[in-house]
Amino acid sequence: MALPRKPSNHVQTIERVSRILDMVGQNPQGISLGDIAAGLSLPKGTVHRILSSLSHYGFVRQNGKARNYFLGLKLMDLGTRLANQLDLRRTAEPALRALADKIRETVHLVLLDNGEIVYIDKIENHQGSSGLKMASRLGARNPAHCCAVGKALLSHLPAEALEEFIREKDLLPRTANTITDPDRFRDHLRTVRSQGYAIDDEENERGIRCVAAPVLNEKGIPIAAISISGPSVRITKKLIQDVLRHEVIRTASEISHRLGYREGR
Repeated sequence: MALPRKPSNHVQTIERVSRILDMVGQNPQGISLGDIAAGLSLPKGTVHRILSSLSHYGFVRQNGKARNYFLGLKLMDLGTRLANQLDLRRTAEPALRALADKIRETVHLVLLDNGEIVYIDKIENHQGSSGLKMASRLGARNPAHCCAVGKALLSHLPAEALEEFIREKDLLPRTANTITDPDRFRDHLRTVRSQGYAIDDEENERGIRCVAAPVLNEKGIPIAAISISGPSVRITKKLIQDVLRHEVIRTASEISHRLGYREGR
């Protein structure tokens, strides 16, 4: 099978890590350092350094006798997380599609990761173009502090975690509407949490407005957020207050219920 073409920003160490993990994974009975080095035509010292780092972080492990290498349990943890994310997307998709069909605007499903939001699903709107195209795409990231979905999730962070986020991310402006003052941002998140939804009032992209609500797991912990997004000429503040906030909260609640959340449990 032909190898995929290397990207222009190819990093040699990452390629070597990938090839080593593939080789270890293809040998369920374990494989020695020498066999890995020979199979990949790499110096033993190079392979040993990479394996030592992978072992430290749990991506590979060694048995006690032959000291052969096996895949580590960290990969199982990552695989479980990926499966959970895929399950979340599958669980949420019918409700998201129904929402998009009803309100005829773009709907997103996102996760919070390392202070950024990551788009894991996007259902495009069915209306005519307004001349504006949202930059969101599957797998893309955005700063959490200027997105409705990000603020919906940040509003549930413990105080210590929120302070760490503010300290590390600096609340940098994306547009003139981005909230960059820490005190104002804290107050804003308290309002978001109490009302159950967040609004991005052209804070991430000029001309785009969004409203979002968090999705809860069976323990009542926010694990994702959904949003309704579109041009501010259509997503007016009045429409958000009269219609869209109710729709996004209702849909987030429906998905949470499908994930096992029961209020008051």
